[in-house]
Amino acid sequence: MNKQRVIPLIVATALFMENMDSTVIATSLPAIAADIGTSPLTLKLAITSYLLSLAVFIPASGWTADRFGARIVFAMAVGVFIMGSIGCAISSSVTDFVIARILQGMGGAMMTPVGRLVLLRTIDKSALVNAMTWVTVPALIGPVIGPPLGGFITTYFSWHWIFLINIPIGLLGIFMALKFIDPIKSEDPERFDLYGLVLAGIGLAGIAFGLSVAGLNLLPWSVVAALVGVGSVSMALYVIHARRTGSPVLDFSLLRLSTLRAAIVGGFMFRLGIGALPFLLPLLMQVGFGLTPFQSGLVTFASAVGAMGMKTLAARIIRAFGFRNLMTVNAVVSSLFLAACALFTVSTPLLLIMIILVVGGFFRSLQFTAINTVAYAEVEPPQMSRATTLVSVNQQLAVSAGVAVGAFSVETTMWLRHATEFDATVFAPAFLVVSLISAASSYFFWQMPDDAGHEISGRKAVAISSRKGAALAAASVASETTNDARDQRLG
Repeated sequence: MNKQRVIPLIVATALFMENMDSTVIATSLPAIAADIGTSPLTLKLAITSYLLSLAVFIPASGWTADRFGARIVFAMAVGVFIMGSIGCAISSSVTDFVIARILQGMGGAMMTPVGRLVLLRTIDKSALVNAMTWVTVPALIGPVIGPPLGGFITTYFSWHWIFLINIPIGLLGIFMALKFIDPIKSEDPERFDLYGLVLAGIGLAGIAFGLSVAGLNLLPWSVVAALVGVGSVSMALYVIHARRTGSPVLDFSLLRLSTLRAAIVGGFMFRLGIGALPFLLPLLMQVGFGLTPFQSGLVTFASAVGAMGMKTLAARIIRAFGFRNLMTVNAVVSSLFLAACALFTVSTPLLLIMIILVVGGFFRSLQFTAINTVAYAEVEPPQMSRATTLVSVNQQLAVSAGVAVGAFSVETTMWLRHATEFDATVFAPAFLVVSLISAASSYFFWQMPDDAGHEISGRKAVAISSRKGAALAAASVASETTNDARDQRLG
């Protein structure tokens, strides 16, 4: 088999399993709560504990992959995720379920960054855009396919199968990973920064957990503010510490690379806006329009169709326009389709809504592919593990922030209007707010060099070919001019 195709599919399957599982549970919470004898509100701890586990363990992923090898760590991460899934399926109490979700989070925290590291170390740079396309699609379709799939499985089978279905998928992923991924690891692994991991873990957990529960209305805003505050202080202490150590778990010095800086800062703003979509859209459909969770899931699935349609065209589009030009314009275009959701009303035809979501999904997926690829354009091989860790942490915080900003915008609108119940009109300002934040990311993409990522996109070859063509044309003109002059002298 061609590794250039097989390895992206292996990584994509694992990431799809993780992305879908993190959202599929939301639809099934009432059924799970009734079965283990607790309330859905209490069981929301399962969602937040998973996010907490992700935030704590992602910073350790880069060093772990360097120390033990990306292949074995990726396979073990899938194995841990399977064990957590089995634990969820056999849970008989809230405590059991939360512990199992934390175990799943540990596996998920390693799967995402180490999966990307596997790609970067095994796929040639010229094929990286196509490879990243396969990895981007699961991240987009997981959150939208999760709720309807969860509702379908819970309604017609049993909620246990939401987790048990991960067993055959995960085992196949482990087998394929051990067979096709080369056992590459760092020859000289760095010293493990335990103190930095503790500071970064507390910081990321406080910020990500605080922002995540803000969108769930699980805790008072004062507690949420305290969590984010403690997390921010811990991250500030970590930044001071990172400047004094040679092997930080989160290496912010990589931000001196213009492409990685644009992918981190601009990518955070873009993801923040887009990350609010899976939170706001189902609420609008169910609370505002009165659709069932299954109907709502089918409508929002339209954006996944657009994402799938993009994967065959991404490399060609990026090669034609270049990373900087494409990402600058496409950030605004994607944001316009996000803002269009503010125009949805009860009387808006569902077909029109789905068309807007399909086209918007295409442009969003294209942007994610570009961001995920250009981030590593200037990163040297020894720094890849640090870069993947930094990118994964950034993505996790961006999605959590998107949910928080979306929820805060809706609640602010209700407070300004003195409304006590949700209706379709309170969601429009939230869509506009997050779309403006996403559009603002274009400024940071424009700051990249004009030739950013040309080696990856293949545009460099196109540019050289164009220059050669121009040189030949100029030579031809010069030759004709010389011939004309000679003819005139002879005449």
